Amino acid sequence: MIPYGKQNINQKDIDSVIEVMSSDFLTQGPITPLFEEKLQKYCEVKYAVATINATSALHLSCLAIGIKKGDFVWTSPITFVASANCIKYCGGNLDLVDIDPLTYNISIESLKSKLVEAKTKNRLPKAIITVHLSGQSCDMEKIKNLSKEYGFKIIEDASHALGAKYKDKPVGSCFYSDIVVFSFHPVKMITTCEGGACLTNDKNLYERIYNLRSHGIVRNKKDMVNKNSGSWYYEQKFLGFNYRLNDLQSALGINQIKRLDLFIKKRYEIVNYYNQLFENNSNIIRPFQLEDSFSSFHLYIIKVSNKEDFNRDKIFESLRNNGYYVNVHYIPIYRHPFYSNNFNLKDYPNSEEYYSKAISLPIYPYLNKKHIRNVVDIINNKVNYQNLF
Repeated sequence: MIPYGKQNINQKDIDSVIEVMSSDFLTQGPITPLFEEKLQKYCEVKYAVATINATSALHLSCLAIGIKKGDFVWTSPITFVASANCIKYCGGNLDLVDIDPLTYNISIESLKSKLVEAKTKNRLPKAIITVHLSGQSCDMEKIKNLSKEYGFKIIEDASHALGAKYKDKPVGSCFYSDIVVFSFHPVKMITTCEGGACLTNDKNLYERIYNLRSHGIVRNKKDMVNKNSGSWYYEQKFLGFNYRLNDLQSALGINQIKRLDLFIKKRYEIVNYYNQLFENNSNIIRPFQLEDSFSSFHLYIIKVSNKEDFNRDKIFESLRNNGYYVNVHYIPIYRHPFYSNNFNLKDYPNSEEYYSKAISLPIYPYLNKKHIRNVVDIINNKVNYQNLF
């Protein structure tokens, strides 16, 4: 079986984890802070807090900016459920903004229109969670300008976008946002097995995220209520969580980030090859990139024209039956039973059109070109593949 994405692990990765296993600290040692420093340097940002996954990072981000019961927070319908669930964890009210038909990210025009309407109803969002689908940044400059006009905070869900750039700045720099969240799941740009991170340039947000990550406990005397207690003393000041990334995972992350640029280079080779092979197929819409955006290409998403004899569902099943584990990213948030009663499908025409046509094809470093050709041949219906492996 060929998956749509997978990790790349080499001997140095393995050795780095074994070295930590032989050390004094398996967790809460020196390696996680070192991994955080590597993230800060790569993304050109002041602060980074590593977490057990991106879901926990999104949760901490919402708590840090003060999302509470009754607050409105908006995000994209085309995202994994974690981008929405983090709002509900805090008691907030979720709303959705339809996507752009070219980038599949939040539509700026839809966002503008929704903000105008929300202002008249006194229902403006406290925050917007932008989702950089497949590794391409949203049009953050325009969203930042709208945040200044309407007074909302910005969390970038950049789970797909480590290594991406927008207007020559690394995604993760927080130049256009309050907090950026990354994921280090095995199919993402680098992996720590499971893992995530919050990045920010705001010291107050950093300190709140840092403390909430570990039970809400503070150990710095200047932050304590009882400052004159003994050297053993620590205080719980907030209701926090155990969202820490351990040192074994961080050691893997440090080695992985060394190869991130190489991983992206390999992904672009695959993207260019797919684009070349699909060039003469008018039934396939290839990925679109904004002029000011450099995608990390976590995903290679095509849209299928959906004619009677050539449609997404048939192609999807044919690829799966032939050993290619393609996927659909994502089922719209409003189609999940947990959320469906609160939304009307007719309000999201671009998301509906996307969902009916999208397929994510295999893309990961060192994917064999033979498999890329096989995938495209199956889609182009040139051959009837059987027993490929």
